[in-house]
Amino acid sequence: MERKSETIGYIIDHMEAKIVNPTTGQVVPLGMKGEILVRGFCVMLEYWSEQAKTEECISKDGWYKTGDIGSLDAYGYCRIDGRIKDMIIRGGENIYPAEIEQFLHTHPKVKEAQVVGVKDSRMGEEVCACIKLVDGQECTAEEIKTFCKGQIAHFKIPCYVLFVNSFPLTVTGKIQKHKLCEEAERQLKDGK
Repeated sequence: MERKSETIGYIIDHMEAKIVNPTTGQVVPLGMKGEILVRGFCVMLEYWSEQAKTEECISKDGWYKTGDIGSLDAYGYCRIDGRIKDMIIRGGENIYPAEIEQFLHTHPKVKEAQVVGVKDSRMGEEVCACIKLVDGQECTAEEIKTFCKGQIAHFKIPCYVLFVNSFPLTVTGKIQKHKLCEEAERQLKDGK
């Protein structure tokens, strides 16, 4: 039941999939997270009149870089954990915002949480949690950080916690992480 409810399914016939380290391109062990690559009949030959985009996304041997971060289990079921463009690289560590967001949603005062990477001169990027609280609740950044300590890896604990009333959305209702990141960086810069 877990595989059916928590994955996107298994690799279909006449298709191949692999998970690679986004930095090195090396295949990672089953169960480990990395970028999802697929190859087979459903992969297009090229982007129409966009050679540079084709070379960026499709390898010479036909592997398509989906841009998704995920993992494969021993039965071939695939779990998607986020987008590669959302990945935070903090001091050489790859951090997937979806993991931290899922954990923050377990806090009783948190209604919604979004995690972005903000520029940092020493670490490259730092983790910033943008949190919408449950109506009528009050919370501090320190309370969120204390909640995280001992529960998630120390390098995943948000360095910055911002409380927001809303998130920038697309017309279809998806959160615009790039705009959220810009807003967070502006607020942090103004606050220093």
